[in-house]
Amino acid sequence: MRTTLAGAALAGLMTVTMVAAQAALTTGSVLNGTLNQNLSSNHAYVGEPVTLSNVTSNDGSGSVTGGKLFGRVTFVQAAGQGRPGKIKIYFTTLVLRSGATYNVSTTLLRTNTQTKNNTGKEVAGAVAGMLVGNMLGKTIFHTGAGGLLGAAGGFFLAKNNRQNVNIPAGSIVQVRINSVVRRQSH
Repeated sequence: MRTTLAGAALAGLMTVTMVAAQAALTTGSVLNGTLNQNLSSNHAYVGEPVTLSNVTSNDGSGSVTGGKLFGRVTFVQAAGQGRPGKIKIYFTTLVLRSGATYNVSTTLLRTNTQTKNNTGKEVAGAVAGMLVGNMLGKTIFHTGAGGLLGAAGGFFLAKNNRQNVNIPAGSIVQVRINSVVRRQSH
């Protein structure tokens, strides 16, 4: 009799815990996780697998701790002339430490996205433009204004040349859950 009551109490506690965990993970929940790999707009590809580890709920409730989010790169644009680098990521599966698995739809809220400073390219473009403009101005047009025009042209050409974006491994990524459905275990 004691064994039956203890077993029933344990089963009831597990059911309440599972229902509470599922109730805590709802649409609008915000989760933080650590990116497991480097992503760069000049090397990433559409469909590339992306994983976040140590996923936790942002509200401090502890409803999600130590989970993993699995997703993929959905859009990549390498930087170029007048075109900034871009990466879009979408997560579709959340696995909790307990093994419970959820199909999720997410929106990326925050990442540690890094871009290089373009100042060096702008200075180099201005100097190269000045040299070419000065050479052409004196040789072809017999004027000294070619250097100034070349420097301006080189600067603006370099200014329009954009940099790739990088999201380094170990970066904290924050997502919002748009929809969540628990997968049934088989």
